[in-house]
Amino acid sequence: MLSRNMPQRRHKPNNDFFIVYYNHDKSCVLIRWREVMRLFSKKSAEKSGSSNESLRGNGTVLVVDDSPTELHILKGFLEEAGYAVLLAENAELGIEQVQSAKPDLILMDVVMPGLNGFQATRQLSRNPETSDIPVIMVTTKDQETDRTWGLRQGAKEYIIKPVEKNELLSRIKAVLSA
Repeated sequence: MLSRNMPQRRHKPNNDFFIVYYNHDKSCVLIRWREVMRLFSKKSAEKSGSSNESLRGNGTVLVVDDSPTELHILKGFLEEAGYAVLLAENAELGIEQVQSAKPDLILMDVVMPGLNGFQATRQLSRNPETSDIPVIMVTTKDQETDRTWGLRQGAKEYIIKPVEKNELLSRIKAVLSA
């Protein structure tokens, strides 16, 4: 049983997630997950001492995934390797961030609520403003037909989760140097 002062994740019908904290006085605080991720991404940029436009080092990578765990893992791998990292919790937000931040590379999950990764990759690869930004699909979908379909949508690589750190970094390096 969860303690009343432990955070709980709630799902709303419009696919928004909220973190609910129950205070000791039995009042509760709702925090919209989208805002948490936006602040998390902003704090990451501040820690690296740069704004989004000058976050370079090895380059800027946008990670688009609806799983907070996957976002955390991938962010850790990338930051440790010297990449600046931007995060988006769904494909719609990912497309917005691509258009505003112009990352050097995108890691895109496939299975997400709303717009899926295949659809988002197709939109980005067909848009002249974003078509030169490479997309690597990082997904649990391990069928050869899924891989083929992802590459046909415009992805440059297709990696199956769980991701091995060295494999991910070598594929990123290869795509960025191509």
